[in-house]
Amino acid sequence: MQLVIVESPAKAKTIEKYLGGDFHVLASYGHIRDLPAKDGSVDPDDGFAMQWENYGDKGKQLKAIADQAKKADRLILATDPDREGEAISWHVQEVLRAKKVLPQKVDRVTFNAITKAAVTEAMAQPRALDEDLIDAYRARRALDYLVGFTLSPVLWRKLPGAKSAGRVQSVALRLVVEREREIESFVPQEYWSVAADMEQSGQGFTARLVRWKGEKIERLTIGKEGDAMAAKADVEAGRFSVEKVETKPVSRNPPAPFTTSTLQQEAARKLGFSASHTMRIAQQLYEDGAITYMRTDGVQMDGSAISAARKAIAEHYDGGYLPEKPRQYQTKAKNAQEAHEAIRPTEFNRDKVGSGDHARLYDLIFKRALASQMASARLERTTIDLVEQTGQHALRATGQVVIFPGFLALYEEGRDDSDDDDSKLLPRMSEGDAPAKKKVSAEQHFTQPPPRYSEASLVKRLEELGIGRPSTYASTLQVLKDRDYVRVEKNRFFAEESGRLVTAFLERFFERYVSYDFTAGLEDELDDISGGRAQWQAVLEAFWRDFKPKTAEVMEQKPSDITAELDKFLEPMLFPPKADGSNPRACPLCADGQLSLRGGRFGAFIACSNYPECKYTRKFGQPGGSEGGDSGPEILGQHPETGQDIVKKSGRFGPYIEMGEGKEAKRGSIPKDLPGGEMTLDWAVKLLSLPREVGLHPETGLPIMANIGRFGPYLLHDGKYGRLANTAEIFEVGMNMAVAKLADAANRGGRSSGGREPLKILGAHPRTEAEIKLMEGRYGAYVTDGTTNATLPKTVDKDQLTLEEAAQLIDARAASAPAKKGKKAPAKKKAAPKKDAAAKKETAEKKPAAKKAPAKKAPAKKAATKAAGAAE
Repeated sequence: MQLVIVESPAKAKTIEKYLGGDFHVLASYGHIRDLPAKDGSVDPDDGFAMQWENYGDKGKQLKAIADQAKKADRLILATDPDREGEAISWHVQEVLRAKKVLPQKVDRVTFNAITKAAVTEAMAQPRALDEDLIDAYRARRALDYLVGFTLSPVLWRKLPGAKSAGRVQSVALRLVVEREREIESFVPQEYWSVAADMEQSGQGFTARLVRWKGEKIERLTIGKEGDAMAAKADVEAGRFSVEKVETKPVSRNPPAPFTTSTLQQEAARKLGFSASHTMRIAQQLYEDGAITYMRTDGVQMDGSAISAARKAIAEHYDGGYLPEKPRQYQTKAKNAQEAHEAIRPTEFNRDKVGSGDHARLYDLIFKRALASQMASARLERTTIDLVEQTGQHALRATGQVVIFPGFLALYEEGRDDSDDDDSKLLPRMSEGDAPAKKKVSAEQHFTQPPPRYSEASLVKRLEELGIGRPSTYASTLQVLKDRDYVRVEKNRFFAEESGRLVTAFLERFFERYVSYDFTAGLEDELDDISGGRAQWQAVLEAFWRDFKPKTAEVMEQKPSDITAELDKFLEPMLFPPKADGSNPRACPLCADGQLSLRGGRFGAFIACSNYPECKYTRKFGQPGGSEGGDSGPEILGQHPETGQDIVKKSGRFGPYIEMGEGKEAKRGSIPKDLPGGEMTLDWAVKLLSLPREVGLHPETGLPIMANIGRFGPYLLHDGKYGRLANTAEIFEVGMNMAVAKLADAANRGGRSSGGREPLKILGAHPRTEAEIKLMEGRYGAYVTDGTTNATLPKTVDKDQLTLEEAAQLIDARAASAPAKKGKKAPAKKKAAPKKDAAAKKETAEKKPAAKKAPAKKAPAKKAATKAAGAAE
């Protein structure tokens, strides 16, 4: 028997169909072991020796692999064709070797697509494990571990509120923070444009002023309204005729097929996908055999794929769309060993695959790959100069006409933050023509700051700088979100206060290690390892020799000294010069206080030097000025019944109200959706009165309560919940509406929801047709079909979750359940019969070993119960 190991059950199921009965395919479910999250997992004093630890949840799968390995004559490691795939294969081999069940013959095979032809060909061309790729994996893993476990403790102890710092993560964060600083320091500049709406032969067009009073007009030349109005008047008074018509043919070539990076960028632009969501969908398309491997730096396609693409073009378009020769693209990847074939469909006669997000991403990949072999687009760009009779003033009109669409008939690449070209069709004109002037306008504009990064533009910038590798971008950006260093709004990255502070700390004390050149240079060294041009321990030694003393030096400093240094370092941002020349550090609340950066339990903030007499504070990320500052607790008034002060305060989790002191104090968070947007005494009294009893349920006689919880306003009755739309509804909902909302929540909640209203109903399971719901549980979001609960992995964004992904999570959870249920059921069966004392004694005498049987069943029952609870 030949044992084949792949990463995922979907991949195992697909390739097992292509192999004969002598092959048995098992999935490792990704990596099977990693460095333990504790000190000493990497020992720099012992040649960077690593202590690996098996994942706790992989025990069952490792046992299955080991059991089959005992029977196998040959082990075939068929994981993905990249560094991570090579590492998984190496880990499997090492674990089996340690268990002394490694078959005598071990081969490594790779295929770029999960098709019968690709798998069969790969099986016929086995090789040994690539030691250079394994060394590169070990170097990256050790490096990331050493940076994280050496630098993160420095952050925890010297920078309150900081969570962690990673090698590539910190540099990506620096890009986001620097863009935020650029936006904040940007000073808008006023400028005006003058344009004329004109008409020739019944066709209208627009011409812009490019010369005024004999001087060339640039974008910022006209900066005042008076000048703009004068220029407008001159254009209105002048008679313009065509001085020159210039027509220039332009050719546009199709873009190359997708790499990992360009796929993430284009999916973000056109489909609104996050990088992590794009990679999850692409992984599933690859495992289903629909596309080639999706982690690649290569832009070239296999010769047979090019032929298939050209055949498909010939079948769907006329001859002009097929170039005479196949197009060849050259990869720009620095590491040829990791530059595989571009991402493309496995079959070019298959233009649709799947549904939902799978279909949309496949369509993007299919069109891009097919367009890459199509003819160039031919365009005609026309520029018309119109000059006034004195020659002092001139207008210009531009237009672009598509003569032959070529690849544009199928696909056009998206762009980031670029102005649309003027592609309007212009009327035919000749020198001397005098088109009619219909209207002249002068418009005011202001220069705009650079745009915040989108996922697409940030991935593109990281790739341009040579930082990280495309296969890691999705996880890097996800870490920034998970650590709350950034937030994403309308697909744009905003730097949070914690992210800005961490970046400032690293720039001040570890500038070299967050510099773009150093990080890119280190990537080159890691690539040299995978290419066999460098020794991995030597690269780590050179890094560690400088990095370790630097962290030790910073660790010796007092937190107060760190804060003082950051106060100086961040002065231009926190305390920029004021227009009136006054002291930017002067406290806006008291007479003589000076503002400075302070460190608190929950992070940094700006405070007055006269504390506690002056309680003025403002957020760390709020540069300059007093607007939005917190002057301390604010008394809203006295409670009409108790006479106690109701005070508005700011805490770790935002603003709140408080009445009373100590343990007897009543508190309540201030909701963001207050009617009117402001906290008043009346609203404070209402919020402190919660929970509110709506009344007694007409069927059960039990009370219905309205309140605000972790997930917003809700109704509660007999342990069952119903969601309310907003805060105001808590005090407005009546009995009829409350009963209806609770009934609706119960009908949609299913038996596994515990009465909670689902976050989203995803639809019917594609295989069982059971309704799948997204729920919020005690341990985070999970999906359920009413029978099986499956927790969402940390890498899965619940807002991006698709029906198919949810179904796969439920299927995987259900597949692992029978073994546990099988152990659990017999235990119940044996415990059920009741015997009298004499019978029990007789049984015990005859069968002394029977006492051990229940003991074996109990742990299984306990484990099954624990697992079921964890799913929620």
